[in-house]
Amino acid sequence: MRNELNPPDLVPSQKLRPAIHSDNSPWLGSLSQRVLFFVGWMVATCLLFMRQLVAFVSYSLSNDNASHLVLIPFISAWVLYLERDRIFKLLASDGRAASLFFAAGTAVALLALFAGPHWSALNQLSVYVLGLILLWVAGFAFFFGRPALQSAQFPLFFLLLTIPIPDFLLDKAVYLLQKGSAEIAAVLFDWSGVPVLREGFVFHLARVNIEVARECSGIRSSLALLILAILVAHFYLDTFWKQAILVIAGLFVMILKNGVRIVTLTLLASYVDPSFLYGRLHREGGVVFFLIGLLLLAPLIWLLQRTERKTPSAVAS
Repeated sequence: MRNELNPPDLVPSQKLRPAIHSDNSPWLGSLSQRVLFFVGWMVATCLLFMRQLVAFVSYSLSNDNASHLVLIPFISAWVLYLERDRIFKLLASDGRAASLFFAAGTAVALLALFAGPHWSALNQLSVYVLGLILLWVAGFAFFFGRPALQSAQFPLFFLLLTIPIPDFLLDKAVYLLQKGSAEIAAVLFDWSGVPVLREGFVFHLARVNIEVARECSGIRSSLALLILAILVAHFYLDTFWKQAILVIAGLFVMILKNGVRIVTLTLLASYVDPSFLYGRLHREGGVVFFLIGLLLLAPLIWLLQRTERKTPSAVAS
């Protein structure tokens, strides 16, 4: 009697895990061997950039605005691991793409070496890190091939977030956060009915005066929120325009939550205790308002995800 519930020609493991095929580079061996070759390439390039990597780690660990930088390569590796069945489904070797990325990485590194002394230390470090990333991508193209390179576009592009933000871009980003936060704070003060006199970034209340300074821009938690929005958009949304909407909304929420933080601390200092302006909530309250930002994004994520048409078979494949 034929078993209708368990047809003999259906093997679950074959349906859920695609086979890995080798195209034109059997000499590079299996996937595990290629991974070892690629890790060896990364180690070799890191040794070449050892002095710059030490400066990079030191900068990331000592600067609140750059504390996320050392985590980005590990997040990219995590994404590669999660999507390994799709990315490494077809193995090959793309010498042409590898040569282009290698030439670009070498040129960028030489630019940092010879022209970098005329720049600030941060700008020179940013260019060195870009050169190192391009060399990593060159190795990826050589050891895994163009199909894998195309399938791994997101984690490889995500590596660009490892680059320290150059001085001129960082100053503009901080200013925009200051400006946007001040505008949001002004609107919230107006809605609350609290009498406020504003002079640029300075707000005068009856009992306290506050200034939206560079340190109040909230760039650290804003970058964390933006990175999280990019990851959520990649994993939960398939349509590009919906991913773009979520990332743009993340940019807006960055400013909105910082404006809420400024108004909250100011009102608490004005009507409860002036120590709120320099107390623990002011120094360490970024996590609280970061969670508020996530709550503000959650309904949009739910709405965009509901409109995605994902069938079980599509997810399994």
